Amino acid sequence: MKLMKRLKPYWLSITAVLVLTFGQVIGQLFLPTLMSNIIDKGVVKGDTDYIWSTGMQMLLISFASVILSVIVVYLASRISMGFGKDLRDKIFTKVEDFSLQEFDKVGTSSLITRTTNDVVQIQNVLYMMMRLMVMAPIMLLGGIIMAVGRDAKLSLIFVVVLPLLLLLVVILGGKAMPMFKSLQKKMDKLNRVIREGLTGIRVVRSFNRNEDELEKFEEANADYATTAIKVNRLLSLMSPLMMLLMNLTSIAIVWIGSIFIGNGDMEVGDLMAFIQYAMQIMMSFMMLSAVFIMIPRAGASAERINEVLDMKAEILNPENPKTSTPPAKLSFEHVTFRYEGAEKPVIEDITFEAKAGETIAIIGSTGAGKSTLINMIPRFYDVESGVVKINGIDVREMDQSKLRQKIGLVPQKAVLFTGTIASNMRYGKEDATDEEIWAALRTAQAENFVSKLANGLGSRVEQGGNNFSGGQKQRLSIARSLIRKPEIYIFDDSFSALDFKTDAKLREALKS
Repeated sequence: MKLMKRLKPYWLSITAVLVLTFGQVIGQLFLPTLMSNIIDKGVVKGDTDYIWSTGMQMLLISFASVILSVIVVYLASRISMGFGKDLRDKIFTKVEDFSLQEFDKVGTSSLITRTTNDVVQIQNVLYMMMRLMVMAPIMLLGGIIMAVGRDAKLSLIFVVVLPLLLLLVVILGGKAMPMFKSLQKKMDKLNRVIREGLTGIRVVRSFNRNEDELEKFEEANADYATTAIKVNRLLSLMSPLMMLLMNLTSIAIVWIGSIFIGNGDMEVGDLMAFIQYAMQIMMSFMMLSAVFIMIPRAGASAERINEVLDMKAEILNPENPKTSTPPAKLSFEHVTFRYEGAEKPVIEDITFEAKAGETIAIIGSTGAGKSTLINMIPRFYDVESGVVKINGIDVREMDQSKLRQKIGLVPQKAVLFTGTIASNMRYGKEDATDEEIWAALRTAQAENFVSKLANGLGSRVEQGGNNFSGGQKQRLSIARSLIRKPEIYIFDDSFSALDFKTDAKLREALKS
């Protein structure tokens, strides 16, 4: 698994987990032997001192095992949680560098699922592997050795039982893998339906489409639930079938062991120890089966995470970026662009020039490609053919960060972030003073309503700016762009929620 290579920073803690787990299992393997000795050498012979001394050894070993177990659980939890945090950081950092083309390929809802649910699946299997993938093999091998040491003939029962257990794990694990992949995809779909329904709740209610959205949700939810039930139904067979084998094995051991005891070939203590070793062997198989059940699901999640981490960004910085000096002059020269998979270009052979101080209006019908055109200026998309230039320099030859510093973009849909008005304004310029913020708000015709708020610039902005009207959000979004004083302003239908009077005042203020 490629993701496991990212565990290098935790190698010391992982080594400690493995060593401590080894010590814990070794202690547990000696307990049945000590119990056998108490019965055969202490109880049968009436040796009280031996019972006390051996009993104290068992208590000390048990106490040490508990301490080791607590430490192992703590370390394994810290490693898995830390790894999950690192993985989320890696995914988010990668996604932050995506162009709109990469976002279009994966989808926002799928990215959210991969950053949350898929990472949790990896965390869980990592925790289980550290706890059980060492414990189970050692317990299995040690249990077999100790059982053979007690009675080699009786140990032949494992020749029948262990292959049956292995076959059970392989069959169920093989069937579960494709189901887990399907389950994660259906979770993506469910998240997408929920996200669309909640973000578009006003539109849904205004058109009285509540029932339609509910039907879409119920369909996606039922589809996910049906697959989840199939997976759980398959996995639910594992535990009962293993318990059945364990019980049948116990009955067979007791029956055969009683015959051996009757013939004088075995002692009672040895039979009790053998039964405990048999249970340890069976339990180790149950541990392994639990891990092997989780691995297919984690494998499906790992594939989805690797798909994001391995995705090559199509819009990259040039090796030797060029810089331009103000004032900026923007030009489009025979620009053509089409979305991936589209038959026809949305923009074809567009040529125009905008000099410093000029205002250019891009007019067209809905879907004509106006937003797409302006998205090529800050390189959210790259042209298919032609060139976009600033001061005669191809934007593809400029550093993306420096290019975007020259641009003040106000998107079609006003976007505000959870925080305060001041923190949203400083999103455009981190070191902006209160005076600069008020000046930008004044130009954007937002000073009047902000000054009337109880906390002024410290007033709370809820998620998505939902505690402000559409016009207020647009004016705050415009002010945020103005505060950085860029060379190029881009307004993507950003005055649509403003009344005529405010619109006129804002346009006049921008000219001055």
